[in-house]
Amino acid sequence: MRTANDAAGVTAELAAVPAHERVALVDPRFVGHVHALRLALTDPRFPAAAVRGALSVQPEARTALARAVTAAAATARTSGSGGGAPTAAPARALGPAESLERETAPTGVPATVPGRAGQARPPLGSAPRPGADAGGGDAGAASSADAAAHASGEYAESRSRTRPSGTAAAPGAHSRVDDLAAALDAEGVPVHRPELGVLVAAVPADALSRAKAQDAVDAVDDERVRLRSAVKSRDGFFTTFCISPYSRYIARWCARRGLTPNQVTTASLLTALIAAACAATGTRPGFVSAGVLLIASFVLDCTDGQLARYSLQYSTLGAWLDATFDRAKEYAYYAGLALGAARADGDDVWALALGAMVLQTCRHVVDFAFNEANHDATGNTSPTAALSGRLDSVGWTVWVRRMIVLPIGERWAMIAVLTAFTTPRITFYVLLVGCALAACYTTAGRVLRSLTRRAERTDRAAHALAELADTGPLAELVAKAAPRGPSSYLAPLSAALGAAAVLAGTAAAGFGSWVPVGCAVLYAVLAGVAVAAPLKGPLDWLVPPLFRAAEYGVILILVACSEVNGALPAAFGLIAAVAYHHYDTVYRIRGGTGAPPHLLVRAIGGHEGRTVAVTAAAALLHHRNQGFTIALTALAAALALAVLTESIRFWVSSGAPAVHDETGEPA
Repeated sequence: MRTANDAAGVTAELAAVPAHERVALVDPRFVGHVHALRLALTDPRFPAAAVRGALSVQPEARTALARAVTAAAATARTSGSGGGAPTAAPARALGPAESLERETAPTGVPATVPGRAGQARPPLGSAPRPGADAGGGDAGAASSADAAAHASGEYAESRSRTRPSGTAAAPGAHSRVDDLAAALDAEGVPVHRPELGVLVAAVPADALSRAKAQDAVDAVDDERVRLRSAVKSRDGFFTTFCISPYSRYIARWCARRGLTPNQVTTASLLTALIAAACAATGTRPGFVSAGVLLIASFVLDCTDGQLARYSLQYSTLGAWLDATFDRAKEYAYYAGLALGAARADGDDVWALALGAMVLQTCRHVVDFAFNEANHDATGNTSPTAALSGRLDSVGWTVWVRRMIVLPIGERWAMIAVLTAFTTPRITFYVLLVGCALAACYTTAGRVLRSLTRRAERTDRAAHALAELADTGPLAELVAKAAPRGPSSYLAPLSAALGAAAVLAGTAAAGFGSWVPVGCAVLYAVLAGVAVAAPLKGPLDWLVPPLFRAAEYGVILILVACSEVNGALPAAFGLIAAVAYHHYDTVYRIRGGTGAPPHLLVRAIGGHEGRTVAVTAAAALLHHRNQGFTIALTALAAALALAVLTESIRFWVSSGAPAVHDETGEPA
């Protein structure tokens, strides 16, 4: 904790804080809720964040802050004014006894109070001592933590009660901290200003306004708001009404015992794996237990995100673990159902399990590609989007649309109930039909939006789509040899023709023919044409999902037609390894670190190289009893080893900026 009396003092204190640490500045006259300060001072996802009278800055924005403070010091020297200076404090991890969860200090305590280990902390939520008014030279205090933060506050109160960040019930006094935040904005440093809802963040100008601000603080239950804000504002029906009403309290219980979101995520994975093992027993008690445990796993899956929002612990690693573990849980459960069906009555449903995995993964690729293509598109309007906005104003249509897309809550609830009361085959049939209808609904809506949207896609969006395409050396050679100029629909048309050719050729020729190999080579050529120019067309976001459908679909068709013992489980493992690579790519892009190294993408062949390899293995090894199965198993093991090794190395050591999915938007 550092204190300063004027801008020059802040400059000196900032220079004493190591450049790799985050710093926080708080006006000594600040009055507000503890959670308002949490939102401003402990968010690792933004280079800077602020509410009225409080500002935190990440290491990457320290240089800009230093320039702003230096300019403020020069202005103060010129004008001879030095009051209301903030304090700079280095960020450090706060232990449970030292966290921002303390009760607010009573009015009238000093601006700094003793903390543990000789440190000092501010009286959060309290008024400063008398005399710390505008123009005074009283020292202030600030605190920041390495705990991560909460996104913008979509609280249960109506939007009409929401005040923008940095406002208070009264206009308040002039604050140098707010001047510094404005200076960072002027320098191009994005300053995150969280919506506070009914929370208070104020810099009172006098004793009367200070008393009013304190009354406003006392009138709002900070903990109640914090619990509500732990839940996504836009989530599925099942999650919103059947899970979140109690899972938020589980999240608070975990926070008070020092558990981290990643630990809860891991517990959710272990619970789902036990559920899969129960399903694999093939007995009715095992199926019932599997359904119950799957729901328990989903409760924990909701709890980890709510714990992150409640305790402000965000990380890119956490978001990546949450997403990849969700897929690992779902795929492991599919495998457990397939094993259970075989044990129960000898029913072979591996093809259905593989089909469910392929369909679900392709759905997610559609989501990711569409969102990346339109992440920063300009002129982002369309009649379809306008219609969607009008439907959102009718309450019941919002929930119907969220359920139609079969999000993870509805999907897992359906799987759990069907597992407990029916057979694995019925479970997969219903799942496939439901996911297919949801995929048609979402994809059709996004195509209509894209066709009617007047938008200009950016270089960033085109680069993200190129990385999602996962192009290997074969298609790269074609792209270099046959360059093309920009075209509105050539890229998705080429990708669609290539996917249709290889899928139709494989299905028509069957297992053991060389026709699929020729179709795979044609597919590689057309894939190269598709990515020869930047993907900036209105439907170019369809290119990655078309590539995924072609690669996964060819493997599914070949193993389903092969009737080779063990080929389906081996293909299940192969697609799981490739899907992991594709999800890993998505979350690296979301974290702003780019796709996996190009050397890795080339080493594992790219989507077109793997397609050619699998069709060639089927043609060469069809006459050998277990040759095709062994080839698929070896390919799956090699891919998994390469992808997992590089992925774990990256996520452990990258230091990527924190991200978290807060939208809860229906797919």
